[in-house]
Amino acid sequence: MDVLLEAQDLKKHFGALKAVDGISLSVKKGEVLGFLGPNGAGKTTTMKMLTGFLAPTSGQAIACGETISTGNVAARRRIGYLPEGAPLYGDMTTRDFLAFVAAAHGIEGGEARDVVESAAGAVHLHSVMDQRVETLSKGFKRRVGLAAAILHAPDVLILDEPTDGLDPNQKHEVRRLIEAMSVDRAIIISTHILEEVDALCHRAVIINKGRIVADGTPSELRARSKYRNAVTMLVPRSEAEKAASAMKSIRMVAKVEAANEGDDVRLTVLARDGAEISDSIGDIAAVSNWKVRQFSVEAGRLDDVFRQVTEGR
Repeated sequence: MDVLLEAQDLKKHFGALKAVDGISLSVKKGEVLGFLGPNGAGKTTTMKMLTGFLAPTSGQAIACGETISTGNVAARRRIGYLPEGAPLYGDMTTRDFLAFVAAAHGIEGGEARDVVESAAGAVHLHSVMDQRVETLSKGFKRRVGLAAAILHAPDVLILDEPTDGLDPNQKHEVRRLIEAMSVDRAIIISTHILEEVDALCHRAVIINKGRIVADGTPSELRARSKYRNAVTMLVPRSEAEKAASAMKSIRMVAKVEAANEGDDVRLTVLARDGAEISDSIGDIAAVSNWKVRQFSVEAGRLDDVFRQVTEGR
């Protein structure tokens, strides 16, 4: 696959504040990259440099072989950007706003009408095309912003919280759209919703304090979780203490966590160093005749890895 977007040691300093402190990454054609981090980690600043809205203190970003800068129109033409927040010009109708964006890209006449209709259809905007943007719900405003980002058919898409404000059905539609668009594009998605990483992303980068602290596929990141190969069981409360004590005696068990659920207790058995413990626990449960209502093995938890690398937990 071809690399369509690359960041090379990007840095951005605001006086003594190092908002971004040496970000290097690449995104290939056909790849969706999840860009994660706590508030204030430098995600939005990085995306502004990747789109040419903000000049880096040092380093560079490259889109389709062109160095991205505030003055390089050729590079910025290859990029679609959905920023955080609603689209501008709320006094325009949805149709007029998208037509304005098309004109800004140099698309005019019948071609402009075609791309506006196509983008509006892709994100299901036809019912609000003649409403003013300021009257739209938050979800519809996000869809207007997404339509504006894709109408010029960019090679690179950079989306900041693309499903923010959408209901579950709308989120599903937008995720399907992003998945379809990723076939011949490179896409970066900044999100706080970790389920979107599993649903959409081929790879995820986590940043903290302006630096990359993790980079890998969702399965590779989950493998770093303390819940990797953890066994979760739902047992009657009357048996929970006895079951937990028995499982703690297993050499490869690191810890047993318990949480009440009505008349039952959910026991989560953590494996030492991610060892395979499910067979041993299953054997003990069978021999002991515990009334196990549920039994599952975890692949690991992205939220756990996120906390590890950003908070040192």
